[in-house]
Amino acid sequence: MMHDDSLRIVSLVPSITELLYHLELSNDVVGITKFCVHPNDWFKTKTRIGGTKNIHIEKIRSLAPTLVIANKEENVKEQVEALEAFTKVHLTDVSNFEDALKMIQDIGVLTNSQTKAAEIVKTIQDSFADLSELCSKQQLQSIPCTYLIWQDPYMTIGGDTYINDLLTKIGFSNVFAKSERYPSISLSDIEQTNCKVIFLSSEPYPFKQMHIEILQKYFPDKLILLVDGEMFSWYGSRLLEAPAYFKSLIQRVAKEL
Repeated sequence: MMHDDSLRIVSLVPSITELLYHLELSNDVVGITKFCVHPNDWFKTKTRIGGTKNIHIEKIRSLAPTLVIANKEENVKEQVEALEAFTKVHLTDVSNFEDALKMIQDIGVLTNSQTKAAEIVKTIQDSFADLSELCSKQQLQSIPCTYLIWQDPYMTIGGDTYINDLLTKIGFSNVFAKSERYPSISLSDIEQTNCKVIFLSSEPYPFKQMHIEILQKYFPDKLILLVDGEMFSWYGSRLLEAPAYFKSLIQRVAKEL
């Protein structure tokens, strides 16, 4: 299908900006946020319209967009509503793997790139099917884990999050799955669970090796690993790269546990 020359897209969501790049919409995307760091050449050349939580409404208006793509969790409701006054807004809401695939297809339809979107979805589905076979082989079924996204206070992920769904898909069981969204927890909360692995995410808090050393003193018997937060939380075309990353993670955990 031919691209519509009149498309002028503003993306307020970093992982969807990356998807638009994979959908080959370089000429159609006119604005991105300062957190849309992939692809690097877009980050350097596209107009930046503020952060995900503090977009510049007038700057967006001046770009005369025909479509703004936002996300329920990442963007602020009032700001999104202000945009709806003068342009079409597509609000995404992704809380699991299936939602992510549907979002990719929906964006494909909205941007006249259905064929490319369908190819991306098929590739993701096939490689995740291979991953679940690997989990079975390594006998990784429901290994109890904690996934930390913040410290001071420590924060983890609840059972209704996209990250939780991905963890489940790759053989882990979130010990805080009964919680919702992103609860604050203490180290003694972790201690009271049967958690065997603690994942420290690279985003939004940039956990480093020194944090492993601090936590290992509290939890000498637990496996503590730094993980790439983008692989776990970017729900667009990053899912094309995630399986290879998860494969090496699964193999590492299987070896070290």
